[in-house]
Amino acid sequence: MSATSVDGLARVRAWRTRDRHRVLGLMTGTSADAVDAALVRFDGGLAAAESGQPRPTLVAYRETPLDPALRREVLAVAAAEQLAPERLLRLDLALGELYAACVLELLAHEGVPPAAVDAIGLHGQTIRHVPRDASGGQAMTWQSGSAAVLAERTGILVVSDFRVADTAAGGEGAPLVPLVDAWLFRDPREGRVLLNLGGMANLTWLPAGARPADALAFDTGPGNAIIDALVATFSDGAHTHDEGGAMAAGGRANEALIDELLADPWFARVPPRSTGRERFGEAYAARLLERARAAGAGDADVLATATELTAASVADAVRRFVAPRGTVDAVYVSGGGARNATLMAALRRRLAPASVRPLEDLGVAGAAKEAMAFACLAHRTLCGLPGNVPAATGASRPVVLGRITPGRLA
Repeated sequence: MSATSVDGLARVRAWRTRDRHRVLGLMTGTSADAVDAALVRFDGGLAAAESGQPRPTLVAYRETPLDPALRREVLAVAAAEQLAPERLLRLDLALGELYAACVLELLAHEGVPPAAVDAIGLHGQTIRHVPRDASGGQAMTWQSGSAAVLAERTGILVVSDFRVADTAAGGEGAPLVPLVDAWLFRDPREGRVLLNLGGMANLTWLPAGARPADALAFDTGPGNAIIDALVATFSDGAHTHDEGGAMAAGGRANEALIDELLADPWFARVPPRSTGRERFGEAYAARLLERARAAGAGDADVLATATELTAASVADAVRRFVAPRGTVDAVYVSGGGARNATLMAALRRRLAPASVRPLEDLGVAGAAKEAMAFACLAHRTLCGLPGNVPAATGASRPVVLGRITPGRLA
């Protein structure tokens, strides 16, 4: 090795011997509205990673909205049936550059040099997710955003492509947050549901006194994706979401149509299960709009119906699959949907008597949770520990997740 060369894997080799690490998690959800970046500190080394104690510390969080043109391209690529490979490659590079800029902006704002960050956990932007039942038995999933560009621009080691190890072991590749949810939020006395309302909605149930292996987690169906698609349609693309749920609040939901939509066999499918825009995206929103219009609904009524559909599908999932296993005392909500007051009110009504509260009540910023989760998963990968929960994903065994791209900083 020359005097000027750097051992890019030095941090990997030393990871299990150190007692403190700083990892930056990056997450872009199916809504494709922003990059969430969370800098997380882990104390206690390998023993803490294995036991889940002490809880990781969120050092800093930053949310960077996607440029509208880039967001349109992400959604167009995700919805396309056929594409030129060059278009996919350009998007991968553009996202890699964006992720790098977000990392460097957060670190500059916090006064943290890149060399003081041990790794980045990059989820990337989901372009396509095909569950097992739709792909002949093995799930297929693809997250875009160049880990090589990110590592080169920042100099920091990157762990990426978390989902494919689980799909290779027979799982859905999702959800991957239940182990982290158990690490962060289990309680000896309270039965908790951790509900994330991104483009899709997913939950983790933690019975009182839960161990990570006790967690039940699965996708419940649509989160914000249908609502967002309808808002974009009604505004000719000028708006991307129903701010605070204000528009839906002025409408009246079509409960008969909601009941018809919930009769879709997908909602009765026993977990493990996962979904994406392929099922609950723009095409689904267009069909819902057509049926609602046929029943005489105005724009606000259509949004009210879509909002209630999200709440009703969550409540239906809790009733079918969680309540038979134990008491649900509280539901803690994170993701963009937690900022939709109309959706939150619908959840409180449909999930009573369980309390419905923002995740902030547990001391973690709801907007930061998913990015924080992928920092945690990257830390486990570099400790050589599995990151999936087979009972949640359907995988045949626990597996170490992700692939490692060395950085250039010692």
